[in-house]
Amino acid sequence: MIPPFDYLEHRRACQFKQAERSNRIANLPAPYKSPLSSNERSILGKPIDELVQDVHKQITSPVDVLRAYGKVSIKAHERTNCLTEVLLPEAEAWAQTDVNLRGPLAGIPVSLKDSIVVGGFDTTVGYSRNTGKPYAKDGAMVRILKDAGAIPFVKTNLPITLLSFESFNDVWGRTLNPHNTRYSPGGSTGGEGALLAFGGSRIGIGSDVAGSVRAPAHFSGCYSLRCSTGRWPKAGFSTSMPGQEGVASVFSPMARTLSDLTYFTQSLISMKPWEYDCSVHPIAWRQDIEDSFSSTTRSSKLRIGIMASDGVVPPSPACTRALNLAVAALQKQGHDIIDVIPPPTATPYDGLVLASQLLNSDGCETFRSFFRTGETDDDGARVMRRYMRLPRFIKYLHYLYVKYIRRDSLWAGLLRNWHGCNASEQWKLVAKREAFRATWFSWWNDPSNAFDVILCPPNATPAVPHRGMGQAVSSCGYTFLWNLLDYTAGILPVTKVDAGKDRLVNGLLEGKKIKSWNGVARGAYENGHYDVDDMHGLPVAVQVVGRRLEEEKVLGVMERVEDGLANLGVVYELLDGAAQCE
Repeated sequence: MIPPFDYLEHRRACQFKQAERSNRIANLPAPYKSPLSSNERSILGKPIDELVQDVHKQITSPVDVLRAYGKVSIKAHERTNCLTEVLLPEAEAWAQTDVNLRGPLAGIPVSLKDSIVVGGFDTTVGYSRNTGKPYAKDGAMVRILKDAGAIPFVKTNLPITLLSFESFNDVWGRTLNPHNTRYSPGGSTGGEGALLAFGGSRIGIGSDVAGSVRAPAHFSGCYSLRCSTGRWPKAGFSTSMPGQEGVASVFSPMARTLSDLTYFTQSLISMKPWEYDCSVHPIAWRQDIEDSFSSTTRSSKLRIGIMASDGVVPPSPACTRALNLAVAALQKQGHDIIDVIPPPTATPYDGLVLASQLLNSDGCETFRSFFRTGETDDDGARVMRRYMRLPRFIKYLHYLYVKYIRRDSLWAGLLRNWHGCNASEQWKLVAKREAFRATWFSWWNDPSNAFDVILCPPNATPAVPHRGMGQAVSSCGYTFLWNLLDYTAGILPVTKVDAGKDRLVNGLLEGKKIKSWNGVARGAYENGHYDVDDMHGLPVAVQVVGRRLEEEKVLGVMERVEDGLANLGVVYELLDGAAQCE
């Protein structure tokens, strides 16, 4: 389409979807507009396994559960702009006709990242060209959920490219952090993070290619589990980068509490998702493994590796404090704590360079191909694509300047081969990925590195301020490494930023001024990205990493960490969304 007319179509599409969302909220049935009842408050306070039992016994109606969470989700949206499609009227009908109320998730509302296909609704992924194109039927993930008894009730916002720790697009607008609206809730599953943290949902589903369910859990204050590929379905979704398999995106669970996260993960796998999606491995839930690592059944020592830094971006005082609290909790339980020394030929920095090249080996062309004229790009993705499109000789001269004049070999190494690839070059990158994975496989098998899990920060800093990813786009190594390796990784919130405890002393970190750091680290901290006075009260989490397909083990160890923290008197305080519904 001719650019001026294409731009007009873009604006009309955005205005239509936002008006449609507003109208659907305004025209919700009367029960969604009344104050929360005492029964609804009781529902909101129950973990999902108890709610399922109440539905099975017909003590609680699924519609009552749906209305309780529907009310709080609307309040969450008013504060954070977290919702895209509002499915509540249809969800009430599905509760009566489409869902299996004898299933393991009977009557439980589930929120979905906007990229998940629900029959009868658009799946925009934040692109205006995807509006007005509702899917004819549910995707595989939604079919599994309904067969398990769950009720999809809202879809949630994301960044237009799916390549950001923020969540903004022209179609739906910008999602805000419920703790502090000047900050991002994370991305790319940021709408889910905001909704769950606020209390407008108990369980949800997102996707993760470089930290996209883990950054929102860390930034917003909820729980998530990055599953290994093949453990959860990948059919029934839309994406900004179809065919991208260099670093595979995986759809994974998020939840408001750890017990809900574990129950949800177990319940979905109990539905035999391999019978719905050919990409899923036929691996049943291994309860014995979860039990052997959970705090209630295992008395033997764990061997915990600690990776305090990725060697690229120094962790902030707030993130270091959260990690130290988790370490103290595990030490008090009697576990062995060992500092991690990564393989020298496959460091986290090497992983960041390789993963970045693999993820963007198409020259950043695919995600951009869906844009209309005038459509706003994501800040971080814009930086990546702009540099990608420079002539190679200009990039080479810049590389030489950064390495030999600025003397910043880390940043120079990331820039050195920032080009689109042909098929031969892509194959070579995949071969490097497999060698990288093999190196870590051998390293972890070495008796001196026989860790049960590794603990590390989820990010160098807590939540970034809005538009901060324009500078911090490359500072994702704490999560991206585990995507490259396809390891299982879970997030649990530990504490909140404390202006009195988490301040940079004299502007120094690790004894150095920010201006003297490498370019990746400067991007994460410069321009006020780490301001403890403004960040006071933002969540801070830790990351628990297992090897490939170790979901049961990671969840079990997460329980041990949380119980150990509680024994130290460290209990993360969730937001009370119900209190906002007065």
